[in-house]
Amino acid sequence: MLNPHNGMKPTLLMEQYKQNFTKSEQKIYHYIKEHIQEVLYHSLTELSEASEVAEATVLRFFRKLGFKGFQDFKFLLAQEVSVISTDDHENTYMEKIKNNILHAVEDSYEIIDEETLQKSVDAINSSEDVVVFGVGSSGIAALDMQTRLMRIGKHIHVTIDPHFMAMRASSMNENTVVIAISLTGGTKDIVDTVSIAKERGATVIALTNYVKSPLTKYADYVLLTSAKENPLDSGSLVSKVTQLFLIDLICTGVTINNYKNSEKVRMEITKNIAKKLY
Repeated sequence: MLNPHNGMKPTLLMEQYKQNFTKSEQKIYHYIKEHIQEVLYHSLTELSEASEVAEATVLRFFRKLGFKGFQDFKFLLAQEVSVISTDDHENTYMEKIKNNILHAVEDSYEIIDEETLQKSVDAINSSEDVVVFGVGSSGIAALDMQTRLMRIGKHIHVTIDPHFMAMRASSMNENTVVIAISLTGGTKDIVDTVSIAKERGATVIALTNYVKSPLTKYADYVLLTSAKENPLDSGSLVSKVTQLFLIDLICTGVTINNYKNSEKVRMEITKNIAKKLY
């Protein structure tokens, strides 16, 4: 099937199609036109609620325009509205990156819900079957979490392959704790796997940027980071840093709950790794 948009600017494409929009699609059209910058940072669920239409209607709207989905649309929209200037307030790109990272961590700190964080730590601490799911750059964060917890003697299993995730989720039960890492909360492989985990009775902790997304519908606990991206910034270091900040908080909380055993395991690991150094 050919894409009707064929690289055309999304705003022009919507104008061409607007006479054929249903009443619900008209709501989506008007919301996007009036909130172009905000839409770049919306999840599918947030756009659905802001437009006051169902998520399925939103998806049909973008497919009518020839897009695979919301992310496909946002990517072209970001290119259209982006005003990338080399003459920025910061003196150098190094200063800009430093400031972005500092602000992202500070903002993430401000939105942390301590009660939810503690409940997440308690769930991880009390479970002998902890599984972390993440794909792409979120998979890198998941592997870092595994390393952190392994160093204090907490055994967790990380799965970053979509097929293995589905198989692993199928064997879960009410004693399993799932940590699902997804910046957008809309990664299909993660959402599909977590839905299986919930059917099996698992407890789900979501690490994401969006309080409302397909992923958070299945989450028992939602831990938020602040570094929302538009599609042109996808995979940036800033987002990874906020994920690692949240993971550090969780791992530190688990360590505090198991301080004596954690110190013993750390000493053993240090002693054994030291043998591998010259």
